[in-house]
Amino acid sequence: MARPTDLPLPKLRDAAATPPTSLVWPTAAHFDFDRLVESGWSPHPFRLFLCKIHTRCNLNCDYCYVYNLADQSWRAKPRVMELPIVERLAQRIREHVEAHQLEKIHIILHGGEPLLCGGDYIRQFVATMRDALSDLTEIAFLMQSNGTLLDEQMCRLLVELNVRVGISLDGTEAANDLHRPYRDGRPSYSAVTRGIDLLNRPEHRRAYAGLLCVIDIDSDPLDTYHQLVSHDPPGIDFLFRLGDASKPPPGKEDIGNTVYADWLIPIFDLWYETAPPPTQIRIFQEIIHLLMGGRTGFESIGLNPVTLITIDTGGELEGVDSLKAVFDGAPALAMNIMDESFDDALRHPSVIARQIGVDALHPTCRACELHTVCGGGYYPHRYSDEAGFLNPSVYCADLMKLINHIRARVSLDVRALARATAAGQPLESA
Repeated sequence: MARPTDLPLPKLRDAAATPPTSLVWPTAAHFDFDRLVESGWSPHPFRLFLCKIHTRCNLNCDYCYVYNLADQSWRAKPRVMELPIVERLAQRIREHVEAHQLEKIHIILHGGEPLLCGGDYIRQFVATMRDALSDLTEIAFLMQSNGTLLDEQMCRLLVELNVRVGISLDGTEAANDLHRPYRDGRPSYSAVTRGIDLLNRPEHRRAYAGLLCVIDIDSDPLDTYHQLVSHDPPGIDFLFRLGDASKPPPGKEDIGNTVYADWLIPIFDLWYETAPPPTQIRIFQEIIHLLMGGRTGFESIGLNPVTLITIDTGGELEGVDSLKAVFDGAPALAMNIMDESFDDALRHPSVIARQIGVDALHPTCRACELHTVCGGGYYPHRYSDEAGFLNPSVYCADLMKLINHIRARVSLDVRALARATAAGQPLESA
């Protein structure tokens, strides 16, 4: 596998002190695997394998949890996931697929910036996984990228390998370049949108998975939405800024305000009122689905077991990668694929907490009528220095307002449809 050119290190940011492990909920004292199994609970096998194939990035996003927040472990890890680690990873995934008879899995190429690995590496990584697994299970390959390194050759390769790529873009040019500059401070917007335009060509379109936008409450929400939709994405993910009760995200110094819901609601209203909607927006669709009694695989909301595991470049097993925003070492499971299996990782308290549903929620959340929809919120947003991860989300008020707004809009339409159906009217007139 070809090595990419080494990049200079970003400026070191002060890392938060690592809390003593014994004080961070959950621990083995809270979730004893063997006792839980004896009581009738069973873990859910991993189905999403997030592979950190490169630990460096050519951008310096101010909110990046890898480089610019609490955890700085990337500095001591290999830049690239080398071939022996990739081969061992493929073996470990095969063990897991065989043990649990998984019919389909997702393998996510992630970073840093995965395109820094280059086309030869990506081709060999995908081939290694297919050689090890394709006789057992269906594999969906995904990639999350900043898009700046996309060119025609890379787009052709992604189409050939059937790798679908999501691109990070924070809406308007001004917002994107404020938060997502190059490492030397240059704006990135033109390079990102050039890459998106390449993906959007008919011959490359099937490799285009959609856009990921981190919410900037200082940007106009509808300007942001229109700008994203102008790139004709198959889907849009809006992400809340990372933060928690002890380190509030921008605008949430007063945890009771609803500035993020107030930002999202105008987008929902416009999207919902447009027939047909121009794209999928996952947070809105998943909330509607949950309100109608469905299930979700979206980790940020709902109570379904989380089946994602992160594998870093040296083979380290970690929980959800964005826990790096919380404190130094927060995502670490103290396991490595060279020595431990994925079934071993299923026994870890922090994995159990993301699979056990309502039993991992704060009493306030359990008493709330919306807990089956919000699911207590995204796990990293639940942290506090005093109680570990046993807290309501820092975005509790926002989630409540957004969910109630969506419920009210959808309920009106459901009632109107029911009245029209009872009266024998054509559905289009309802």
